[in-house]
Amino acid sequence: MENSGRFVGRRVVRRWAAMIAFLGLAILPGCTTQSEPIIVGFIGGSSGRVADLGIAGRDAVQLAVEQRNQAGGVAGRKVKLLIRDDQQNPEVAQRVMRELIEQGAVAIVGPMTSAMAMVTVPIANEAKVLLVSPTVSTEQLSGRDDHFFRVGSSNHANARRVAQYVLQQSGRQRLVAAYDLGNMAYSESWLAGFSAAYVNGGGEMLPAIGFRSGGDASLWQLARELLASKPDGLLIVANSVDTALLCQQLRKLGSRLPIVAAEWAATERLLELGGKAVEGLLVGQNFDRSSTAPRYQALREVYLERFHREPGFGGVLAYDAANVLLDALSQRQGTQSVKEAVLKVRRFTGAQAPIVFDDFGDVNQGVVMTVVRDGRLVVLE
Repeated sequence: MENSGRFVGRRVVRRWAAMIAFLGLAILPGCTTQSEPIIVGFIGGSSGRVADLGIAGRDAVQLAVEQRNQAGGVAGRKVKLLIRDDQQNPEVAQRVMRELIEQGAVAIVGPMTSAMAMVTVPIANEAKVLLVSPTVSTEQLSGRDDHFFRVGSSNHANARRVAQYVLQQSGRQRLVAAYDLGNMAYSESWLAGFSAAYVNGGGEMLPAIGFRSGGDASLWQLARELLASKPDGLLIVANSVDTALLCQQLRKLGSRLPIVAAEWAATERLLELGGKAVEGLLVGQNFDRSSTAPRYQALREVYLERFHREPGFGGVLAYDAANVLLDALSQRQGTQSVKEAVLKVRRFTGAQAPIVFDDFGDVNQGVVMTVVRDGRLVVLE
């Protein structure tokens, strides 16, 4: 009986030891095993008026993660992607940003618009979780030592090059601009960058007209107001849907004036909705549709096969942003943060061109000028 009691006692002790060990693993923060996945997030507007950009970004990030997992993951661990739709709504964006952080995302790709970046970057800074945006270009986030990086150039760099091209091609003309008040962090700084360069080059900018995307005011009335100033040309700083629909109204009113658009508009949706009304539209972007780079061609082929549409600038830049994070995570050493790992590497291979970050997580990419011709965006240079 005494030996039996000792055996039972030892068995109970072993059970308790196992239970304590289990509970310890369950409650100790940051306790992981090599088999546990690394969690990364994506945040972007995949519903609503600007969904085309968010969907392209979401699908490209998903593709990048799948390819990385097929190749063995990151440091032998699988990558788990958590996707959130910010609905282009500040409150929703803040909520889903916090959700991603609470669920263990070590870094996040996104958001896709400047307005959403302005409300999520403070949350990322507080949590010290790195955001790498494919397409946010507002000047309000340039030159900051924070937890926001991007793989495309800032507004002023892009807009300045477009303004210079317009001056070279059309001379010193009078332009009037329409800009989206719903994404002012983007539209105002892009318009300011364009206007400064255009006026400095001898052109004239007439008073701009702001409008709210999806608002009550009709685009027909906006078109009438733009033409009432008797400009030589028009500039639209808005998303693809509003740019396409505004071009239709301008053409219905009989205008054949040249139209320039900001890169935000240059998705496949612009071509689908705009039809003949967007023929001749000029737009510059950090994306070369004619690129023969092997990595881009491989991405385009897989993306087309998987999603049955072109990746466009949103998809290509999101793919780059995701791979920047995945490469940095693969090379992270010791207690390095993801931000420190990205800055340690600095130079990454993009689908079309190298991505080189400065100390503030900004890059300087070239601007490729394109024009809508026969229903396609054709590279001019």
